Formats: sequence, structure tokens, C-alpha cells
Amino acid sequence: MSGAIENLFHEDRQFPPSDDFRRAANAREEIYARAEADRLGFWAEEARKLVWRTPFQTILDDSDAPFYRWFTDGTLNVTESCLDRHLETHSAKIAFHWEGEPGDTRTLTYQELHDEVCRFANGLRSIGVGKGDTVAIYMGMVPEIVVAMLACARIGAAHSVVFGGFSADALRERIADATCTTVVTCDGAWRRGKVVPLKENVDAAIDGESPVERVVVVRRTENEVEWSDARDHWYHEVVADQPATCEAEEMGAEDLLYILYTSGSTGKPKGIAHSQGGYLTGVASTFRNVFDHRDEDIYWCTADCGWVTGHSYIVYGPLANRATSVIYEGTPDHPGQDRFWEVVARYGVTILYTAPTAIRTFMKWGTAHPARHDLSSLRLLGSVGEPINPEAWMWYHEHIGGSRCPIVDTWWQTETGAIMISPLPGVTTLKPGSATRPYPGIDAVIVDEEGNEVPPGGGGFLAVRSPWPSMLRTIHGDPERYREVYWSRFDGMYFPGDGCKSDEDGDFWLLGRVDDVMLVSGHNISTTEVESALVDHHAVAEAAVVGRTDPRTGQAIAAFVTLKGETRGDDGLIDELRGHVATKIGPIAKPASIVFTADLPKTRSGKIMRRLLRDISEQRQLGDVTTLANAEIVEAIRSGAASSSED
Repeated sequence: MSGAIENLFHEDRQFPPSDDFRRAANAREEIYARAEADRLGFWAEEARKLVWRTPFQTILDDSDAPFYRWFTDGTLNVTESCLDRHLETHSAKIAFHWEGEPGDTRTLTYQELHDEVCRFANGLRSIGVGKGDTVAIYMGMVPEIVVAMLACARIGAAHSVVFGGFSADALRERIADATCTTVVTCDGAWRRGKVVPLKENVDAAIDGESPVERVVVVRRTENEVEWSDARDHWYHEVVADQPATCEAEEMGAEDLLYILYTSGSTGKPKGIAHSQGGYLTGVASTFRNVFDHRDEDIYWCTADCGWVTGHSYIVYGPLANRATSVIYEGTPDHPGQDRFWEVVARYGVTILYTAPTAIRTFMKWGTAHPARHDLSSLRLLGSVGEPINPEAWMWYHEHIGGSRCPIVDTWWQTETGAIMISPLPGVTTLKPGSATRPYPGIDAVIVDEEGNEVPPGGGGFLAVRSPWPSMLRTIHGDPERYREVYWSRFDGMYFPGDGCKSDEDGDFWLLGRVDDVMLVSGHNISTTEVESALVDHHAVAEAAVVGRTDPRTGQAIAAFVTLKGETRGDDGLIDELRGHVATKIGPIAKPASIVFTADLPKTRSGKIMRRLLRDISEQRQLGDVTTLANAEIVEAIRSGAASSSED
């Protein structure tokens, strides 16, 4: 692509923090100046809030850039920061409220979580797992998934969590790439009242040549499973006679903590490698300041531990801050479309962190569901996963937050480890759809094609000029791919692959992947901006936009739209939506085609698969649909696209 990304969609609503929130907030405005004046000193100060066995003297080793190393001479075990240090004064504090999809519940205090982690850590050692091994974790959202991650960290084994919705083939590929000698799984997992056969998938994934020597199985759904006495172990038997104490392995700050594979891209998945000290520094610092965490909070991140959001903001960040969290096993619509709000009300959730995809789905379902429940406990809302449309932001603000809760719209990636761009509640004036400012200590900028910084009011490519502690260290087994993918686009800068614009105040507005920028009659137009304009219409719940080849304009804008409630789509509404986009953005951004659809193709993490929509628009053979949560919708969309109205 050539030229700058157009800055077309403008949003003028602003929400400054209330005086009460500002006075009580963890973060103060001066945090930015402090980090700007001494970035390395800021990160060293944040790192020293953790428990170190050997205090570090070296903050950053940049001698082999871009293979940056942080706190290299320090040693620690991350579980001592997440568990042990809380026990003397807060052993009875609840670490997790767990809610199973069928309605069963469990509560774990910090003492109970510590004891369970130690028992399983001892159990893993007893069956031959030790420091330097890599353990695959393929489970539903049960408490044992957190226990398994922490038990691995306790004994110095890296973990590689694979989302429980992935197929046996996807699991096999990740096990092989990470050379996992052990798999921890469940007999099954509950999803919309049905059993997902996790153990069966593991058996298929390791059939034939495999590095796996042992499989540990948590009994959850009581479904029948095949069994190998030589290889398989029941979790409850592994932990049965183990002591509730376990000496934590001393780890170097740069030792491997986990590998997490990115999904959704073409080719071989990338195994993102994160180390110990820097990663925990980043997630602990951002959790405390971005979510304004207080000791009395009840925090709920609705993600899955199979994704980085679960690693950073269900497990490591919250536990390092002694948070009380909610974990929910199932889907938002089982047994009813108000399940999330029922959970919020029952546990008195004060901080809710969820995805724009979920918010737009809730919009489509209507306001009656949240209105049935008391959501007055909420004091802060968060958004993660992709840019949030301004109208989805406003719906979240009004119908979930009661127009009183700040919203922290966070931008970050599997690769960055921790939040990179986000408001700080109590400090930042919020703007619907804007992630606002880089986190203190993060040197993010918007650049043009040549890597020159774009002034406020312009659009371009997001880049990070300086290393940060929670950054990925490499792509597992492929350091050259790491260098090529992330560091070759702009000299000396990390390129995450996203477009971005800034406003006159210098606040950042993420525009999605640069692959999702359309070149229409010489104008680079972000799909995110057109989608935001469509969702701004009162009838639209969700929209996805792609560019398709057009002989006249180079690319034409093809829109796929989901409507709210019982609204019916017709030619009149198509004309109205085109006109609405033209009014909000300009005639250049008016969609050439609009297809109404009951849903959009999404991965099991909730991200829209625009690649498939491009295939449909270009009338090409469809790519892989195995990672979709709703593969059946694809044919319905294709049929609708064949008869869509066009200019």
C-alpha cells in the first residue's frame, strides 16, 4: 500500500474523570512525566514491586537488538509474587470465584490456591516433569487451568496453553513445535450444555509420532474416555498424597515462562516466547494502574486462558496484585442471553473487562437483558481485542456502566505481553473509540511509510521505538522470523502490523490491521472507520467491512451488516446506510455493496474473520473455516452476497 491512511471518521464526545474518581485513583498525571524523564528507571521501579530472589542490577541489555533482555542478573519465581507473598496477611482473601456453565460454583482463597498449586507442582515432579520442560495445557475454563499454569511456573517448566476450542490438528501442530513432553487436559468441557471432548482430541493429536510422554486428565464432565495406563494420569490421583508446600524453582529473569501461539494468520502459527521478570513487571504494573485496582474490588475478565488476555489479566497480573477475580466456564448465552449480567449481579463485580465483539452481540440482543439485573456494583469497564466502535462504546457506557463507569479501551497483543495504549482512569479524558495514550514507559508513535513520525491529526502505522519489559523475546525456534516479522519494516522500531491515527490532542485511534486497509480511488481507508460509521446507525448492531477488487476504483468497499433486534433489512435500509456512511465519513467511503446477515464469521476468541468475507466478496474458494465458532454462517453469507444490492 502507498500513502498515509486517511483520517476520516471524527468523534467529538468526551468524558473527563469525575472529581471523586480522580481523587481516589491509583495513577496520577505525574506518572507520565516521571516515565518520560527516566523510562528505564520507571520500569526498574515497577519491577522492584515484585519478589526477587536475587535483586537485579542491570535494567536493560540492548547489546543484541532486537533480542532485548531485561533485568538479566536478577532471579525470581513468579509464583512467589503471585501467591506466597500474600499468605502472611491475606491468606483467607478470595483469589477466584469460579462459576461453571451448568451452575456449579467453587471459591478458592489465596491459601487454597497456593496449596493446590504446590500439590500439582509436586505431582508433576513425581511423574517426571521438571525445569526446562514444556507442558501443553488444553482445558476448559476450570480452576485447574490456572493451577496448571502456576504449577508449571513453580517448578520451572514452561507452559504452552492451547485454547480448548482448537481442533486436534491445531493442538498437534503446537505440541510438536514446542516439543511438549506433557499435556494437561480435561475429560471434556461444557459449552452451551454440550460436552467438548478434550481428552479425545488430545488422543488424536498425539496419535503416532509425538514428543508427549504423559497426559494428566482433570475429571470435569464425566464423559467416557480412552485410557493408556502407561501414559495417562488422573489429576486427582496425581495430587492426592502430595504435600501443600513446594519449593519454588529459582529462575533467571530471562528464562522462558511460556509459549503462546498466535492464531488466524496464514502459514505456520508463531510461538510467541515470554520470559519471567519482564513479563510479570509489565502485567502487574498495567493491571494496577489501568484497572485502578483496589483491594476490595471484584474483577472479571471474560477471556479464556487460551489467549494472552487470560494469561496476563486472569492469571499473572491480577494475582500479582492480590486481586479477587471471577472465572466463568461457559458462553454468554447459556442458558439465557443474560448470563453475564446474572454473574455480575451475583458476585458484585466492580471491574468488567470484555471484548468489543461481545459488546456488539449484547447490543444485538437488546437492553432488556442487562436491565433485568442490578449492575450498580460496577465502577470500571474495559475493552480488549480490537478497536471498539464509538457507538458500541456508548452502549457499554450507558447500558452496562449506567453512564458512571470509566471505560479503559486497551490496545495490546500476544506479542506485547501487556497493555501498551490505554486510558488511565482518574487521569485521562475518555473519547469513545480512542485508546488515548501510550502507557507510561511505552514509546509508541505513528509513522508514515518512511518511518517518519506523523503529526497530530494524521494517520499512518503504529510503531514502538523503544523496548519494553513484557515484550516477546523471540518466535520459538525461529529467531530470524522474529526479526523479519516485527523489526524489518521500520529501522530500529517494532511494527505490530496495525494502522493508527491521532487527533489534534495527540490521542491514538487504532484502525485495525494494515491488511484491513482498503485502497479506494487512491485513498487508503481503514475498515475500522467504515465499520464505526455503520454501527453509528441506530439499526446496526455489528458490521464488518472488506475491500474487494474493482476495475474502476481499484478496490470497492463491501459491507456485511448485522441488525438490532427484529429490524428487517431491505433496499431502502441499504440506501439509508450508504447515505449515513457518506454523511459520517464522506462519499469516498460509501459501501459499494451491503449484505445483511444474522451473524458474522468469528473465531472462537470472537474475532471477525475478514479473510473469509474477502473470499466471499471476490467469489473465491473459501479458506480454512475450522477455527470458526459459527462455520454454518458462511454459506448463508455467501448466498446473501450473491444477491446483494450494489451501486
